Amino acid sequence: MVPKRRRMRASAAVSSALPSGRFPGVALFLVERRMGRSRRAFLTRLALSKGFRVLDSYSSEVTHVVMERTSAEEAICWQECAATASPGRPHRGPHPALLDITWFTESMAAGQPVPVESRHRLEVAEPRTGPLSQDWIPPYACQRPTPLTHHNTPLSEALDILAEAAGFEGSEGRCLSFQRASAVLRALPCPVTSLRQLQGLPHFGEHSSRVVQELLEHGTCEEVERVRCSERYQTMKLFTQIFGVGVKTANRWYLEGLRTLDELQEQPQRLNRQQKAGLQHHQDLSTPVGRSDAEALQELVEAAVGQVLPGATVTLTGGFRRGKMQGHDVDFLITHPEEGQEAGLLPRVLDHLQSQGLVLYHQHHQSHLGDLTRLTQQKHTMDAFERSFCIFRLPQPPGAAEGEALGSWPIWRAVRVDLVVAPSSQFPFALLGWTGSQLFERELRRFSRKEKGLCLNSHGLFDPEKKTIFHVASEEDIFQHLGLEYLPPEQRNA
Repeated sequence: MVPKRRRMRASAAVSSALPSGRFPGVALFLVERRMGRSRRAFLTRLALSKGFRVLDSYSSEVTHVVMERTSAEEAICWQECAATASPGRPHRGPHPALLDITWFTESMAAGQPVPVESRHRLEVAEPRTGPLSQDWIPPYACQRPTPLTHHNTPLSEALDILAEAAGFEGSEGRCLSFQRASAVLRALPCPVTSLRQLQGLPHFGEHSSRVVQELLEHGTCEEVERVRCSERYQTMKLFTQIFGVGVKTANRWYLEGLRTLDELQEQPQRLNRQQKAGLQHHQDLSTPVGRSDAEALQELVEAAVGQVLPGATVTLTGGFRRGKMQGHDVDFLITHPEEGQEAGLLPRVLDHLQSQGLVLYHQHHQSHLGDLTRLTQQKHTMDAFERSFCIFRLPQPPGAAEGEALGSWPIWRAVRVDLVVAPSSQFPFALLGWTGSQLFERELRRFSRKEKGLCLNSHGLFDPEKKTIFHVASEEDIFQHLGLEYLPPEQRNA
């Protein structure tokens, strides 16, 4: 007998592969939320057997969206979230009909799509101005899709500044509060135009609400502007952008009276080797890296890894995997399908890259993998994988850098690169952990601990009560073990 998971995946693959079915003008999408994974799979198979076309993802082809036990307001909220989550969806015509399950069951009984009547529709005539439904804005960031682009950028950016400033002051609680409120704004399906829309939503306390209200009324917030323009905030931000400098070091330098990069360069005895490299290449490292540069780096790393260990794979992670077009560093996760073959790989890869003149600096960390049970229960966020924190010398095509003479090619720029090696058995957990965002991962681990009683990190998922470790083949398996709807990387931008 074919395992249940394989049957479900096979049915989804069949649904997306069918060209049109018996009814070319009809393409169904069944919403899993409220319906449940297993029931959705059953209804998908039923519809396919009747000749209907069922799509496994929301796209421009969908004509009928079917929901179960869902109110009209929730249906509209879902549609707005889905449209935000699919920014590339072309609006070639009217939105698909939002339908209650009754339309689906009547159509299955008739063996063909029945006419859509008003009693089938999940729609509201008036635009929503009141509070958003808490049911569709759950408390944990890992429970809600958060796209890269959203409707409330000015509001979230203001809260991000206050979160960063709180972090500079060592106030982790205030930092998290602002971060979580900002993440809720990023996930909302519509612009916030009234504070009433935020009533009852998670993580919106008095302080965050006051900031949003001031922004809505005046277009600016006095507290945010005061923080943004303060000498301490600007100095801490400048120093923490240096490769190898954390909040504690930046704060010590600030208290000692340092304010500029020139002052640091005049006192090299204050800097360790990593910080000296960061300061030396600061101009390049503070310039965002574009996706084309990230892809060029991936080709270089893949060539080196393939030369040293054929069959090993290199995966681009971090913000670029979440859909970002630029970032301040590039992260790669390396593995090999044969467990153990990846051990000791990085020094050989770095030797190969250095022989090509591509490595300006690197700091290698040995693997500390041991007992998996111990690793899955560790509290700190730093994992035990073999890794190297690097600065690469990336060649640039002519004209790529402003002010460079065309005759000086090949020109180059310094780029921050992290190389991480994971065993194949831990790769799905490492991929999930290194994809981010940082708050998404933090919330995912908090959800695992508080709601499921499980320990999750980049090495595995562990049940401390039963003393068992979950074995998975993909990120999707991790979400399923936690009882969460799977969110693809581009929806993890909390």
